[in-house]
Amino acid sequence: MSAREVVRLMNEEEAIVLRALTHAEEPLAIAAERVAETFQKGGRVIYVGAGSSGRVAAADAAEMPPTFGVEPDRFVALIAGGTKAGATAVETAEDSVHSSITGLNSLRVNPDDVVIGIAASGNTPYVVSAIVHASQKGVWTCGISNNRVSRLLDAAEHGIFLDTGPEILTGSTRLKAATSQKLALNRISTAAMVLSGKVIENLMVDVKANNVKLKERCVRIVRELSPLTGDEAHQMLEENDWSIRAVLEKVKTSSVVV
Repeated sequence: MSAREVVRLMNEEEAIVLRALTHAEEPLAIAAERVAETFQKGGRVIYVGAGSSGRVAAADAAEMPPTFGVEPDRFVALIAGGTKAGATAVETAEDSVHSSITGLNSLRVNPDDVVIGIAASGNTPYVVSAIVHASQKGVWTCGISNNRVSRLLDAAEHGIFLDTGPEILTGSTRLKAATSQKLALNRISTAAMVLSGKVIENLMVDVKANNVKLKERCVRIVRELSPLTGDEAHQMLEENDWSIRAVLEKVKTSSVVV
């Protein structure tokens, strides 16, 4: 096949991903509601994954603090092979049934938390053992798998099956499976934050302004949600440690009608 034929085939196959997510809307929504409830009560969301699934989980967890202003320990990812597996494949680590249990114990997982296991095959020992262990501790568990019949979906209290079918490169789950997993976590975590009041209209009002781009975004958000000009918004944000919520509250309680 030529490069163009390969790209075209991949594009055709990726359409299956969105179809799989559409079929999983109800279980994804249920997971989002449970995550929101846990978050609002002060609990943590702990993702568990290996290989591509682990890196997908780590990405979603890492994106939560800057996007929604949550503390770094509220969304956590346990990856087979540890932090180095986020950049380098550590294929043998996924067979360990003990390291994920050790990881959960080090986090002192408890019933106030939720544990979400992600595995394309649904049979990865590292992930399945974590879900079993968390369940035994009374923790609500969710399993996300691209295999309908799997130990992960059987072990988890709540299962989400993403029917993406076989990969164009047999067994290369970094393709459709990983894409569907990332999109699934996007839906769960984003919907949970919307339900938790982290969004006004469609704006991220708790975004952390850690660079110039994000400060400019904060100014735009304040301008859109208030009668302030750009210069006024910038000045008030500087005076309020770049807290959009603080600025909006001050505008709301002032003589200016928002």
